[in-house]
Parts: sequence; C-alpha cells; structure tokens
Amino acid sequence: MLLCFFSRSRIRSRLVAATVLALTLALTPQVLQAQSAPESFADLAERLSDAVVNISTSQTTTASRSVPRPNLPEGSPFQEFFDEFFKRNEQGNSRPRKVNSLGSGFVIDKSGLVVTNNHVIDGADEIFVIFNDGTKLKATVKGSDKKTDLALLEVKPKKPLVALEFGDSNALRVGDWVLAIGNPFGLGGTVTAGIVSARNRDINSGPYDDFIQTDASINRGNSGGPLFNMDGKVVGVNTAIISPSGGSIGIGFSVPSAIAVPVIAQLREFGQTRRGWLGVRIQTVTDEIAEGLGLGEARGALVAGVNPDGPAGKVDIQPGDVIVKFGGKEVKEMRDLPRIVAESSIDAEAEVEIIRKGKALTRKVVVALLKEDTVAEVNDEDDDKDTAKGEKKTAETLGLTLVAIDDDMREALDIAKDIEGAMVVDVDADSPAAGQGITKGDIIVAVNQEEVKSPQDVVSRISQARKDGRTRALLLTRGKSGAMRFIAVPLED
Repeated sequence: MLLCFFSRSRIRSRLVAATVLALTLALTPQVLQAQSAPESFADLAERLSDAVVNISTSQTTTASRSVPRPNLPEGSPFQEFFDEFFKRNEQGNSRPRKVNSLGSGFVIDKSGLVVTNNHVIDGADEIFVIFNDGTKLKATVKGSDKKTDLALLEVKPKKPLVALEFGDSNALRVGDWVLAIGNPFGLGGTVTAGIVSARNRDINSGPYDDFIQTDASINRGNSGGPLFNMDGKVVGVNTAIISPSGGSIGIGFSVPSAIAVPVIAQLREFGQTRRGWLGVRIQTVTDEIAEGLGLGEARGALVAGVNPDGPAGKVDIQPGDVIVKFGGKEVKEMRDLPRIVAESSIDAEAEVEIIRKGKALTRKVVVALLKEDTVAEVNDEDDDKDTAKGEKKTAETLGLTLVAIDDDMREALDIAKDIEGAMVVDVDADSPAAGQGITKGDIIVAVNQEEVKSPQDVVSRISQARKDGRTRALLLTRGKSGAMRFIAVPLED
C-alpha cells in the first residue's frame, strides 16, 4: 500500500493552480469571442476598393469683389465721389464663377446606384462619379435627404459595376475594427483603419442623430464614403469630423447602416423620404422632472405640447404624458422617439404606451406623413421678445412675481384667448426658478399636471405640493415664442 503525503503548503499551491486553471478555462471562450486584430487589411481593401468612388461637383455662383468702404465724416466732399466709385465697382465685378468640390461615395447596385452625402452634391450644377480605374461618368440625383445627410445618385455604366452590401450596424460593439475608404483632399482611393470609439453619438446636427464614432482617419473629401466591418459590409456612411484644423484628430462620425438603409430604400423608390409624424412637441425627462412626475427613473419622452389636428391630438395624448414605447419599440430617451416615429409606416396604426400621473395607459394612433417643412418635434424654447411692463403684482412664489392675464396683455403680447394661467413679470435672480430657466414673459399654465387659471392657483398648488412632501414642483410653462415646456423647480422651505 502506497501512501502519498503532501505538506500544507504544497496542498495550498496545488489548489491555487487548480483554481487558476479553472478560471482560465472558464474565461477562454469569452476571450475567443472578441474580435482579434487582423494581420493586414490588404485583402479586404483590395476586394472593396473598386466599389468606392470619388465624387466631383461643380457649381456656378455669383461673387462680388469690392474694396471696403472708407468711413467718411458727415458732409465730406469725397462722399459723392466714393458713392459713384463703389456703385460702378459692384456692378462691374459681379460675375459668375465656377466652384468645384470633392467627396466620396460607394456603389450599392451594379446597374449604377451610388450613395453619398447630401452636402457633397447639394446645389451642384454638375456631378461626376470617378471610379478606381479612372472611368468618369456623369451622375444625376435620384433622391436626397437633408435630415440624415444622405443622397442617392444614378450613373449609366457600359458594364455592370462592383457593388457593396450593407451590414448590421446594430451588431457593432465599441472596440470593433472598422475600415474607411474615401477620397480625402482629392487624393483618390485612400484606406484607413480604426475602431468603433462609441455608438449612438448625438452631435446636435439634427433630430435623427445616432452616429457611429470612429478613430479611423477621416478627412475632408471622405464625406459620403463607406465605413466597413471586417466582413467587408458597409456599416456606416462617413459624414462628419470634429477638428480645429480641418484634418483628422481621430474623431469621425458615420451615419449607421440601420438609419441609412431605410432612407436609401425610400430615395430609391420615391425619390424622397416619407417619414412618420405624431404631432407632439417633446422634451427630455431629466432626473428632476422624473421626480416631479413621480416616475421611478428618468426615461421616455415628455410631451410638452400636442398639435390638436395631429395623430396624437386625435387619441387624447396630452401634455405631461411620458411616451415610453411606440409601435412596440422602447423609447429610452427623448431622441429615440423622432427616429422611431419617422421609421414607422405611413397610415399604419401604432400602439403608444404612455405614463400619465403615474398610471400606464395605451393609445392607438394612425401615423401621418411628416411634411418637409414641419418644424422639428424637439422642444427648443429660445426667444427674447420683450414683455409688457407695469402690470400690477398679484402673487409671489418660488421667487416669481405673477400676474393675471388680462385683455390688454393678450393684445400686446399676442396671447390666444384659450391660454390661461399666470404670467411671470419678475424673477428673483437667486431663486431656484431662475436657475431652472424661467424668465419674464413665461406663462405658467399648470402645476404638477393640474391646470391653473390665476396667480392664486399657482400659489395654492405650490402650497399643496409642500404639504404633500414634494421636493419639486413640476411647472408647465408657455414661452414667449408659444412653445410649451415642463420645468421642475425645487421647493425650498
């Protein structure tokens, strides 16, 4: 009988080794799932380059060249002379000139359909598509969309073109490798590589911002070019950079394929986009507003105003409602809603989930067509129109001086008769209300989702909120431009 003896230290060492081995085996599959760095991008670049094109445009503009006018003293004897001189100079030097610009694009159909950015071709008199082999074809605009900065061009090739396929941008993860091919500074086909730096970037370029951020070098002239995943599929359309110098500093932005594909499909079919419209004005649900609404967390899109003739107005969606789901898609934050609604089918019924005064409700709307000139749905109140002065003070609360709205004020400030509430005529600069952006001329129309018709109503609602133990009062205000918005104001003792 053979007996084996191990010291306590040897037993401990073996246990540690076994634990490390077990952890290594457990973690190995996760490591293998991560995308490894390629040894070279050469094969991928060679396969894709023929489908990436240069875009050359020309535009005729009228320029006026003139020297600055001198500032002459009043009554100067030279005034008449200079007036006549500059008049002749402006008339003689105003002449048309041709301006050229360059960009990038890529083929999506072998018959001759090319995707690029709208800003690359906007206003162009002539557009030419230049291929990797030097072939130059004149292009026409099949359709364009300013809101997503996408355009679809058409050329007439003598033979089928090499075309690219779109991939799934939603499958991208931060850190994944990507490849960009384009025409920076007019140099022709240039390949750069990098990683996905971030997703869902909002750079305040429009209501549908949802960019892929990458550190792949993108410069002027890359606009409209493709961003590829490692399968060689287009996951983005390179659109913008952030740069103090005009060159790449590793912060580039691409329209994700998840947004580009449906837009391009509509441009291909209709020559324009057909977006859904709900007819609401929305704003962000901040932590303070969420507290004022009694929500457990800040989520969804807060309805600040409703077009009575729009789809939302016809199904009793009201200011103060928080839209948390539309057409089965979750609305995590305000900027999700315009994009989800825009992608909805026109004249189709969509189920809208809202939260109203803490209760979950459902409404069914028929999505309407968004007209091109319709104002953006995101609430952006900013107007400095002067308010009427000298009104009699009637109430004070939260550092605000409030007055009732009389007929003279309605006429002077163009306030509709159906607008009721209390007008702010003075704001204590050190008050919480001032800190939340309430200004003179705002009209408080509701407090904690209860309508108010007078300054006394406002004071009463604020007093009740304090008794109820609330830490904030949720005010619905009408700005000087007529836009409605919610403001959560802290209740100080």
